[in-house]
Amino acid sequence: MTRTLDVDYLVVGAGAMGMGFADALVDHSDARVAIVDRRHGAGGHWLEDYPFVRLHQSSTFYGVASTVLGGNVQEQGPEAGLHVRASQPEIVDYYARAVERLRRTGRVEVLTGCDVVGRTVVSRISGRTWEVPASCRVVNAHYLAPSIPAESSAPFSVADDARAVTVNDVVRLEEAPSQYVIVGSGKTATDACVWLLGQGVDPDAICWVRPRDPWMLNRALIQPDPEVFLGVPATTFEEAAASSSLDELFLRLEDAGVMLRIDPSVTPTMAKAPTLGLWELELLRSIENVVRHGHLRNVERGRLELEDGTTVRVADDAVVVHCAADGLKNPPLMSVWRPEDITVQPVRAGFPCFSAAAIGYVEATRRDDAEKNRLCPPSRFGNSLQQWADMNVRGTRASMALGAEPDIAAWSNTVAINPARIPADHPGSAELDRVRERLAAATGPGLEALTRLMTTG
Repeated sequence: MTRTLDVDYLVVGAGAMGMGFADALVDHSDARVAIVDRRHGAGGHWLEDYPFVRLHQSSTFYGVASTVLGGNVQEQGPEAGLHVRASQPEIVDYYARAVERLRRTGRVEVLTGCDVVGRTVVSRISGRTWEVPASCRVVNAHYLAPSIPAESSAPFSVADDARAVTVNDVVRLEEAPSQYVIVGSGKTATDACVWLLGQGVDPDAICWVRPRDPWMLNRALIQPDPEVFLGVPATTFEEAAASSSLDELFLRLEDAGVMLRIDPSVTPTMAKAPTLGLWELELLRSIENVVRHGHLRNVERGRLELEDGTTVRVADDAVVVHCAADGLKNPPLMSVWRPEDITVQPVRAGFPCFSAAAIGYVEATRRDDAEKNRLCPPSRFGNSLQQWADMNVRGTRASMALGAEPDIAAWSNTVAINPARIPADHPGSAELDRVRERLAAATGPGLEALTRLMTTG
């Protein structure tokens, strides 16, 4: 039997972007919403991620606007003094509770294990179908859904006599090999290396196939403390204005303690810029067997074949660990509001959860799509240095447009996932005054410089 959904919005995707949008929309309007996802629950890729994964940023900056994921400061360990970073089980539980909160409003249906085919929702479990009314607005919240190793084939072939596993399965090995081969340049690969080293694996027993070297942000500065956090864009804009190239800018940011790189002798070309702890950096630098011959193409017993034709010998019993999924996507930008749908995308630089919430709030409080698009021009996730610069230019301009609207500015300052907020109960300080003055003075020249640098390199 087919039922017609009694909803105003169909949100396709119950990951961070879809949940963030729906949460803000429902809290600031009387809209009725259906959230649909192909997975068995809310939380997106977190449901399938590797078991030792954690947020790379403070839990405070992640999740939905209505409910803080976590705001405690770590009291011990290598990150004592920094804010907690949630684990995979904690994030999955958080989104399950967010679903129940939305359901309790009486205006939200959450349909998991379902596909959307045209304007019909189909359960892959029961075969049940729901029709979507013509008046319902479709929200594409999976346009930027990340690829993860557990759900994507390895981008290299593996011979029958060689052994390769996804990063998810490395925890399930029943016998230690004499060598691990980590394949990938991004956060997943760095997490795998840090985890193995933390388990007592000798650094010399790790071969790291790293096609590109990454720039990463110093996690100690990406914290929910405005004196600390606002210093990052202030320094970025100041150093941009003083730089003649993007490489020079990143080196200046490294000198300022903002950016980190694993190998000081290699200039990185990758700038997705996740955060990294200094303790992790020290561990990663202990791995000396790094292979830089492009992407891995083929694995055979005892040997790796690389993109540039190079062959590298490895142990016959080596376990190759696939960490090489695309991760964050970087498709073409499009207007968030179009006649056919609302496509949720980053608005500010680097914090997708706040972007999704801002789009939901704007949808709830504005009527004209042209005005909504003016307030929320899409940004992107960085990859190359040029894209990182573009992300920051677009994100800063969008933040300025949103901040010029009194109601949006007031709402943003109450939302913990907004990294730039100054809470109403903040006591203020001379340091906060100084960093705000620096940021105000540097933003204009910094934007002009970043715009120039991203076109000239």
